[in-house]
Amino acid sequence: MTTKPDTIKISASQREEISASHADLFVTVKGSSVVSGDQALKKAKEVSQLVEALTSFGLSPEAIHLQGVHIETSSGVLLKSSSATYRLKVKCEKLDQLAEVLDIIASQKNATLERIDWKYPEEAARERGLEAALAKAKSKADKVAKSLGVKLLGVYDLIENIYDQETPYPQFAAQVAPMKARGVVAPEPSLGMDIQHSKTVIVSVDIWYRVSAF
Repeated sequence: MTTKPDTIKISASQREEISASHADLFVTVKGSSVVSGDQALKKAKEVSQLVEALTSFGLSPEAIHLQGVHIETSSGVLLKSSSATYRLKVKCEKLDQLAEVLDIIASQKNATLERIDWKYPEEAARERGLEAALAKAKSKADKVAKSLGVKLLGVYDLIENIYDQETPYPQFAAQVAPMKARGVVAPEPSLGMDIQHSKTVIVSVDIWYRVSAF
């Protein structure tokens, strides 16, 4: 039978605030014709208008990807004249350009921003958080051991937990879509929204230190 050694449990945590490094914008475009494949970015009129506006602003063509096409037909027969909804992903590498990119999307009559997916340098932040939490735990363990009159002999067990607080994307689509449905032209610039692009990561550790006999 294995006997558990004398241990003391120490808990510590570290909070890290992370700013987004870039953002992926997911956009749907209502098209009046059906074009499949990457040719849709050039030959589907409504899509090409958006692509041209974004690239003219300065985005790279490689930053705009066609993710899918949903065909809408009332007869059940696929025709080139059938309407379609195009799903695009637009990568915004420079967040200082985000407001302008959102305005460009909002200015396109047939385009709707569905959501924003913020991207963060998470790995580095988690490593920093873990190192800081371990240092806090060791310092606390030294103090506890000294006050108890025992010596730290090593680590018996360790559990790491990460709490990742993802910030919500702005409900931009809910604001713009009703205006388009009513035929209302949004004033320029159309930035009546909250844009947040940071989140909190908390790294916590529970460590059982082996100690000399009490």
